[in-house]
Amino acid sequence: MPGYGIAGPEQGSGLLHWSWAAERLTAARNYWVVSVWPDGRPHTMPVWGMWDDSTLWFTSSTGSRKVRNLIADPRCCVSTEDASDPVIIEGIARIVTEPPVLQRVIDLMNAKYRTDLGVDFLDPERNATIGVRPKRVFSMLHSDFTGSPTRWIFED
Repeated sequence: MPGYGIAGPEQGSGLLHWSWAAERLTAARNYWVVSVWPDGRPHTMPVWGMWDDSTLWFTSSTGSRKVRNLIADPRCCVSTEDASDPVIIEGIARIVTEPPVLQRVIDLMNAKYRTDLGVDFLDPERNATIGVRPKRVFSMLHSDFTGSPTRWIFED
């Protein structure tokens, strides 16, 4: 972040631990998904989501703009709703249809949002189940803006 006076990794709060980011990804209620229209314009929409160790899961109607965008170009960003202490994922979305994965996602959704949905809610004909594995993640603390920015890069 040139020009913002960001301190080195040993200054300020120092680099954040991955566990800090994972806790926020798990606890967030809502997330912002940014996809790209076919003409290159950004498209941002809020979603419910579930962090599951290395993947952020969310669902959406198969005909929704975000799903159509992600089918055409799976590159996306997903951010927690907390702009003060954000966790921002850059990754590749994949739509899954395997029954064991759909069951895992609906179980995570029911536990987190206190719903009682059956796996039929994730019928791939009606609703897409989307997983985003991070390629890069960025985060920082509002309370130490110049001393906490941290970036993680994940290999395939």
